[in-house]
Amino acid sequence: MTKEVVLTVSDLSLYYGKKKALNNINMTFYKNEITSLIGPSGCGKSTLLRSINRMNDLIPTVTITGAIDYKGKNIYSPKIDTVDLRKEIGMVFQQPNPFPFSIYENVVYGLRLKGVKDKALLDEVVENSLKAANIWDEVKDILHTSALGLSGGQQQRVCIARVLAVNPEIILLDEATSALDPISAGRIEETLIELRKDYTLIMVTHSMQQASRISDRTAFMLNGDVIEMDDTKKIFLNPEKKETEDYVAGKFG
Repeated sequence: MTKEVVLTVSDLSLYYGKKKALNNINMTFYKNEITSLIGPSGCGKSTLLRSINRMNDLIPTVTITGAIDYKGKNIYSPKIDTVDLRKEIGMVFQQPNPFPFSIYENVVYGLRLKGVKDKALLDEVVENSLKAANIWDEVKDILHTSALGLSGGQQQRVCIARVLAVNPEIILLDEATSALDPISAGRIEETLIELRKDYTLIMVTHSMQQASRISDRTAFMLNGDVIEMDDTKKIFLNPEKKETEDYVAGKFG
């Protein structure tokens, strides 16, 4: 069975001023898979992740060369609308960042920006998104209370629901469980495994256990290079490169 390619990174390099942070990255991501990016701090994982929906555009000193191909277009083409792009390639950050609104208004935020006013439609999207983010049963009776009153793990699942509400193709997760306790992190892992049926997920994680538990493919990065990218099982049990083997064995990190 041939896997459907969703996104291709070609010869991508990124500089902060004169400092090169990514070196000619080439990667392919497939539909309905979870791909983990692992590697020591400062190796370029988050920088790469943020390049995939142009979050690095917000940093004035950044220069990018190469291409990221999504739906037949280079997302770095001047014709690309970054607001539309970020709806299709949503992002969940390390620290839960709900807006200071009700749970309901957090989830419909993106739809309100689009001008959607139909209450029945908004209600339906809220319910479906919170169910998909595995938190509906916990919040269905308090939808109109502040999302800031929830626990960290609940806030993070509301943030996932907010991304889902605008119907993305790809969800980027930048260490989305690292600020959470193990039980909350476990719930989010279960949520991600469920979401894989409908979305493509790319996640940066410091936890090799997490990468090995839930991802289909894993890429090991070091000093701005992708050293190796393969099926997760192969990366952890039978890597080709010595650096990968040393990293997954815990010899450095």
